[in-house]
Amino acid sequence: MENAFLEFLGNNPNTKLLEFLITGREFDYSLTDLAENAGIGWSTLHRILPRLEKQGIVVKTREIGRAKLYKLNQQNEEVKKLISIYDGIIKKRLEQLEEKEAIKA
Repeated sequence: MENAFLEFLGNNPNTKLLEFLITGREFDYSLTDLAENAGIGWSTLHRILPRLEKQGIVVKTREIGRAKLYKLNQQNEEVKKLISIYDGIIKKRLEQLEEKEAIKA
């Protein structure tokens, strides 16, 4: 199944990173985790992350040794709106899938 959020907002490194962070919004992640799980390159992450941090979308939560961990800033008003959009898109996609399954049955 294609990713409904990326289909809606566009499949690019920014939205891939945001989608990953929104999906795992309760957790914090190392830079390696962010790059690997969002499916973006290391250099791309280093280009995107400072901007998201400056905008208050992502916050550094802690350091473990040399690793810095980051998390989605759920207190940010724009992030709250993105989460609402994400949840709405996923809910609509699930409803569509349930309708298709009901028609098949």
